[in-house]
Amino acid sequence: MIDLLNALVVLMNFVVIPAAAYGAQLALGALGVTLIYGILRFSNFAHGDSMAFGAMCTILFTWWFQSMGITLGPLPTALLALPFGIVITAAVMLGTDRAVYAFYRAQKAKPVILVIVSMGVMFIMNGLVRFIIGPDDQRFADGERFIISVREFKALTGLKEGLAFKTGQGITLITAIIVVAALFWFLNRTRTGKSMRAFSDNEDLALLSGINPERVVAITWILVAALATIAGTLYGLDKSFKPFTYFQLLLPIFASAIVGGLGNPLGAIAGGFVIAFSEVTFTYAWKKVLKYALPENLEPTSLVQLLSTDYKFAVSFVILVIVLLFRPTGIFAGKAL
Repeated sequence: MIDLLNALVVLMNFVVIPAAAYGAQLALGALGVTLIYGILRFSNFAHGDSMAFGAMCTILFTWWFQSMGITLGPLPTALLALPFGIVITAAVMLGTDRAVYAFYRAQKAKPVILVIVSMGVMFIMNGLVRFIIGPDDQRFADGERFIISVREFKALTGLKEGLAFKTGQGITLITAIIVVAALFWFLNRTRTGKSMRAFSDNEDLALLSGINPERVVAITWILVAALATIAGTLYGLDKSFKPFTYFQLLLPIFASAIVGGLGNPLGAIAGGFVIAFSEVTFTYAWKKVLKYALPENLEPTSLVQLLSTDYKFAVSFVILVIVLLFRPTGIFAGKAL
């Protein structure tokens, strides 16, 4: 029985908790992609670098607060800086829309044109972030590192294996729940949210009903900026901030949105956790878990690792290809805000 408890602790420590936190970050990122696709009707390839830009703004404000001795005690100072990062990112994304995307909307450009334009925006934002903060890892987390550490868990339970629950992981899960609940409440309960859903369902009918399209577009970009900044900051707190990493995250984020059903917010959340748990499960070395779970004569001698962690994003790609081949509408079947 004790061995099974140790196996469970190892599983929670290296698979369940990290995958749940990563899944929440992907879900928030995929929600931003879904909103753009559902309302503005194009796939925004600049979203990963929008997350990097939002996280960068939050980091700069965090460093500023830290230099003045302003902190949140056991919690990361980044939580205090987050609203400022959202405001700056929203202003930049609204400016980008006015300077770039609005022209193509006025021309009734095809979605593929907007996709190509978003790739141009992606490269510009990527270069801007690298120029301002540099290409290297930037660590900005402060406060208490762990909610519970391995040593504390072992002393509390007497088990051989310890559970480490990072503060960043706990904040990620709590923040994701609050943000998702607030977003669904906004879309389903407020007049503005209902206008956005109506615009997404039938643009021509929404215009005839008196809905202001420019207001819908502006609010969409503000929501996307908030989601991108929160997702980018949470990812940086949980791991570390490196601009190129967010460019790489574009694949699992789009895979999450498509697996769940591109344009469906509920699907984006489900897809985020499917991708996260798949990546972690396929790249984790299961030797220690099996060592506790199996009889002594069946203990594995190898790592029992299906794929190296270097191929983590390959898992997202394979899942994406399978979904596109066999169920292109995703788990929740298509666009429905």
